[in-house]
Amino acid sequence: MYFEAPLALQSGATLRAYHLAYETYGTLNADKSNAVLICHALNASHHVAGVYEGQEKSEGWWDNMIGPGKPVDTQRFFVIGVNNLGSCFGSTGPMHAHPDTGEIYGADFPVVTVEDWVDAQAKLLDALGIQTLAAVMGGSLGGMQALSWALRYPDRVAHAVVVASAPNLTAENIAFNEVARRAIVTDPDFHGGHFYKHGVVPQRGLRIARMIGHITYLSDDVMNEKFGRELRAAVTSNATGYRYSTQDVEFQIESYLRHQGDKFSEYFDANTYLLITRALDYFDPARTLGGNLTAALAQATCKFLLVSFSTDWRFSPSRSREIVRALLDNKRDVSYAEIDAPHGHDAFLLNDERYMNVVRSYFENMSQALAGDRP
Repeated sequence: MYFEAPLALQSGATLRAYHLAYETYGTLNADKSNAVLICHALNASHHVAGVYEGQEKSEGWWDNMIGPGKPVDTQRFFVIGVNNLGSCFGSTGPMHAHPDTGEIYGADFPVVTVEDWVDAQAKLLDALGIQTLAAVMGGSLGGMQALSWALRYPDRVAHAVVVASAPNLTAENIAFNEVARRAIVTDPDFHGGHFYKHGVVPQRGLRIARMIGHITYLSDDVMNEKFGRELRAAVTSNATGYRYSTQDVEFQIESYLRHQGDKFSEYFDANTYLLITRALDYFDPARTLGGNLTAALAQATCKFLLVSFSTDWRFSPSRSREIVRALLDNKRDVSYAEIDAPHGHDAFLLNDERYMNVVRSYFENMSQALAGDRP
């Protein structure tokens, strides 16, 4: 959807005009009370569920969660997936042309924040004629958007579902993001972010950035279970099985990470990576309140479901509990589930039965309440 009216950004800049790519699933009911907004994380998009006809490997990134008969049941809810500004999957971003100059934005695309994304999403809902969301839901960075929705538009959200997320990034998380960004900006093919003009892509930097990020998404248990210390190939006559090389791929985990990096560098935009990781860094609703999260969350009036996972060390359960405590301090209606799962941060995308049942139960209760509200 095209928006001609300028969007004022948190940085003080203005986005002159923009497109938002979105998909919908299910049917909006007569009083438009059953809409659920799904917010995506770093490398996802508006394609949250289903499979594109005639395309292989086009399954939505949260297809196990959203669809007919699934925890977020599209036979009951009208689900909206939106691609965020600055992304590289359809919404206006660094790969697109500035509407005034016709030049590709590149590094000149303005810095965007979680709050900017939420404001743009609100504009989309306005255009769709939806005043109030039955729920806003997201995992990781998507959970930060769900939390921001509850703060910026408290009268437009009935429920916020925040999965594997945090009220802000720890210094360690910011450090991981910075190392990944440095890998990109120091790639000789980056050209200060204007690599499009040179007909190249900083793939080396993107590969390393993805490898760094992927390590943080997995738990040590999962890595050991899947790969352990297994060698990729014992092509050597040495009794130890090692080739004793500092540059060859020796271990299975190395092969896996390189494969992930290679795939990522083929489809993701380098400037988008910089923008989205910086938006993660900047998110901190309590910053202007001296770090007082209870004061920051006092604006929220909706009901909450928070879910965390025991082995998620990037967004640990303690961070979700911070949000829960602050909401309880404000006497808000909060449900919290801490799932003992071995999968690390990626658990929010996987089919853990306990996790799925928690979400299913929450949305079933929500659906029943909506039905009860109707005459």
